[in-house]
Amino acid sequence: MPVVHLRKTKGVYDWIRLYRLYREAFPASERKPFAIIARMYRQRKTDLWCVTRDGSFAGMAATINGEDLILLDYFAVVKSLRGQGVGSEAMGLLQEQYRDRGLFVEIESTRSAVPDLHQRQKRKQFYLDAGMKDLGTEANVFGVNMELLGSRCELDYDGYRAFYRDHYSGWAADHLEEVK
Repeated sequence: MPVVHLRKTKGVYDWIRLYRLYREAFPASERKPFAIIARMYRQRKTDLWCVTRDGSFAGMAATINGEDLILLDYFAVVKSLRGQGVGSEAMGLLQEQYRDRGLFVEIESTRSAVPDLHQRQKRKQFYLDAGMKDLGTEANVFGVNMELLGSRCELDYDGYRAFYRDHYSGWAADHLEEVK
């Protein structure tokens, strides 16, 4: 059985792999400039993780770190390995890594009819199967409606906005809008 590991990013090859997967896996509307991720990493506000399977690069995770709460900002598995349990194992490892803090994720809303609704529902089910729950909070994040899912945490819109302000950027927090 293939072995999945999680390790902190190190070296230029990791950065190249992370950047390529980031560009491939996330739509432009959901990607922040990668330079912001790199800057936050240097400031120790972000953890960047390489997911490996049997020693080979298999995925990535990027977090935004608070004292009591972690935002899983980006999480992706290499396309050829999707559906093989790599993501589920990596999620378990991430939850173990941050076991002393709440962990939450933003996913594209499943609450409206859109062409890719089935894909969004599958993504939501992935996180629910990983032990997260729907936090009942939805926000418009730079033009994209996002639902919040989390484990070991409760997070309403005001707490979510405060997390952005305190751990990401005040400017970004000012551009969030609650979806009711």
